[in-house]
Amino acid sequence: MSFALRPTRSLYAHLTTSNFVQCRTIKKEHTLKSGGWERVIPAFRSVCGEDGVSLGEAVREQHGRDESVHRCRPPDVVVWPRSVEEVSALAKICHHHHLPIIPFGTGTGLEGGVGALKGGVCFSLRNMDRVLDLHQEDFDVSVEPGVTRKGLNSYLRDTGLWFPVDPGADASLCGMAATSASGTNAVRYGTMRENVLNLEVVLADGSIIHTAGRGRRPRKTSAGYNLTNLFVGSEGTLGVITKTTLRLYGVPEAMVSAVCTFPSVQAAVDSTVQVLQTGVPIARIEFLDDVMIDACNRFNLLSYPVAPTLFLEFHGTEKSLEEQVTVTEEITQANGGSDFSWARDAETRGRLWKARHDAWYAALALRPGCKAYSTDVCVPLSRLPQIIVETKEDLMLNRLTGPIAGHVGDGNFHCIMVMDPNDQDEVIRVHEFTERLARRALALDGTCTGEHGVGLGKRALLREEMGPLAIEVMQGLKTTLDPKNLMNPGKVL
Repeated sequence: MSFALRPTRSLYAHLTTSNFVQCRTIKKEHTLKSGGWERVIPAFRSVCGEDGVSLGEAVREQHGRDESVHRCRPPDVVVWPRSVEEVSALAKICHHHHLPIIPFGTGTGLEGGVGALKGGVCFSLRNMDRVLDLHQEDFDVSVEPGVTRKGLNSYLRDTGLWFPVDPGADASLCGMAATSASGTNAVRYGTMRENVLNLEVVLADGSIIHTAGRGRRPRKTSAGYNLTNLFVGSEGTLGVITKTTLRLYGVPEAMVSAVCTFPSVQAAVDSTVQVLQTGVPIARIEFLDDVMIDACNRFNLLSYPVAPTLFLEFHGTEKSLEEQVTVTEEITQANGGSDFSWARDAETRGRLWKARHDAWYAALALRPGCKAYSTDVCVPLSRLPQIIVETKEDLMLNRLTGPIAGHVGDGNFHCIMVMDPNDQDEVIRVHEFTERLARRALALDGTCTGEHGVGLGKRALLREEMGPLAIEVMQGLKTTLDPKNLMNPGKVL
């Protein structure tokens, strides 16, 4: 999958040292004519106050990058609205002056989605951080875009409820909706696409819409077009999400985690498929290959055997856990798996899953001074053993460092490609590998991105995946909602 800012340019045209560590101001199609900013900045300040607008270089650079390898593309100005009304007023000003709008949550994305390719205005939404409506008896809540996953679960701590979608990073919940994020719990609880009931969205012209109707939060509906899922995964290209209404779940009576090692990648992945085929409602089932588990051991001072490994977690009543664990152990042992190493109390489980969530940093620690890029393919479960085995062979054949970790319960896995940006031969080999991997997934009826989104680097692959007619329909929707192409231009399409 290409890292290039335009599909026609190669990866290695961009992956230089400066791409990783510098912010550069580039010529921008939408930059105002001389004197234009002198009129616009006071208008912004009249909406969100003197402290709600910044032209500072450091602030702009901070808002022009995420966690990806794509180089920083700073906006011309950053604004901090405090309400949906302020977002709407700011959008109307931008629309009038033909200024691009780039929404910004926490900056934890992995596909360059916050870069201001054409300059413009970054809407930093961190000051909109209220939990607006909690309906405990209905298992739903509405939050503003400054509320993060961990922040919401902290708020819910004494209610017996939680929001389980867990991408690892403490991301903004509206940002998670914008990228259709998921994570380790998706096998049991679904992705953001299944857990968003309604969205409040400010369109490019400042109009405010509610995708399921103002204030509505039914558990299901067949009323009209599914506008909610149109905006989930739209990556800020159709509008600014200013509120999301989410499904909540009861905190399970009991949770237990386990670690199991296997003699081969095939055995570990076969076990995953068989556990799901038997109907075990497993909450998490994560795969780490031998390179990744070694990296996690070193980084987190652990001592798991260096072999293909599954991290598992079971949720339910005490009695139901016994049955889930028994069935799963029978399957893993039939595939040559080790006895389970248990993590029963909250502290031990927390250490285990912290090790999994630290996989990115553990991989980077294998080669200090290098940079990383995470692939994100997803395939049907039956194709999972084949693609992981072929990917491991590809990595070894091409002498690449790419430890594998994945949410294999839903067919999604990541190669964390660790590379020296100054070694152009290695950069080229990584680029060629990621292209092969993405197309291997497409050939197996999968997708080039399971949860990270398209952003900058996967636009060409999206065309291959969807086909020209589907892309034309998407472009038509974009043109209808954003005829001036002001919403996060240059992303997705």
